[in-house]
Amino acid sequence: MAFNPKLTDVAANASANAVCALLTGGWLRIYAGVQPATADTVLGGQTLLASIKLGTPAFAPAVGGIAAGNPVTPDLDIDADGTGTWFRAVKSDGTTPVYDGSVGLLGCDLNLSSVTFVLHGSVTLTQFSYQQPKG
Repeated sequence: MAFNPKLTDVAANASANAVCALLTGGWLRIYAGVQPATADTVLGGQTLLASIKLGTPAFAPAVGGIAAGNPVTPDLDIDADGTGTWFRAVKSDGTTPVYDGSVGLLGCDLNLSSVTFVLHGSVTLTQFSYQQPKG
């Protein structure tokens, strides 16, 4: 028999809230290059473009398995030139990965004012969220 789990809203919210709690005081690291297959994959040739500090708490409580990110301070000193393609959310230690997601202008896990990064420029988040799949 195939695996085919389906979560209730209660379970999806609990799962999303648990993941998001790991990111209190953590970081969003925005990269250029190919997103790794999993968030456990060690980074290779990707270029770090920006690091954005998450708040305490980092997310609002989940509704329907989706937790909206709380407001953050823009990164006012971009690390490198490039096009943002994906991000990795890491714990407050700055290194332990929690999850990866898509980067774009609209309809992504992390929506930005621009996906074009210029060294020493700035980037502003317009929206970010974590979504727990319900099945």
